[in-house]
Amino acid sequence: MPTPPAPPAPPRPVTVGRFPEMGTFWTAANVLSLSRAVLVVPIAKLVYDGGPIGWMFALIGLAIATDWFDGRVARWSGTVSEWGKVLDATADKLAAAAVTVALLVRPPEAGPSLPLWFVVLAVSRDVLLAAGGLVQTRRLGRFTSSLWSGKVAVAALAATVVAALLAARPPVLDALVGLTAAAMAVSIVKYGLRFVAIVRHGPAALHADGNTLCPEHRVGGRGGGGR
Repeated sequence: MPTPPAPPAPPRPVTVGRFPEMGTFWTAANVLSLSRAVLVVPIAKLVYDGGPIGWMFALIGLAIATDWFDGRVARWSGTVSEWGKVLDATADKLAAAAVTVALLVRPPEAGPSLPLWFVVLAVSRDVLLAAGGLVQTRRLGRFTSSLWSGKVAVAALAATVVAALLAARPPVLDALVGLTAAAMAVSIVKYGLRFVAIVRHGPAALHADGNTLCPEHRVGGRGGGGR
């Protein structure tokens, strides 16, 4: 009688209630993310001074290139790590904060500025997402991916910054500021709903993709109550 096949090995348990293993820090991909954080300083200075516009956009293009390559280098080299996710997101948030603050405080002769309330909203959003991300990472035992609402808000912010750097006409810049503020507000709500569901229900709040909320665990849904 043939020997029955061995049962499949059970899946590795996900450790929750603690931060995940971060992996190797010094990798080529992580150095790219760190270099983007370093580029924030000269970029912010050029934005504050209003140029030279060629150097400004050259450094911005270099920073965008590091953002495009870091994840791909990590996958190509097999060095994807939790450190990479943290450094990538941190570099992006530092760049957004530095450039928007520089556009707020730069002198009038350097070009159009962004309104104070808009910069406060942009910086506060990133601070809230970073703090909430730490809490939900500890709850899940891993990091979560960005939501589409967040990606739209970041793209809208980038368009607004470019318009200010290119000295767009006031009606155009004002329209972009309003649209970006609305996108950021929507993203804060979306991230907040996911945060509340994760804090209440832990990993059970998310679909198998590890990012999308299960309908029964959405705030106000049938499973909206805490356990």
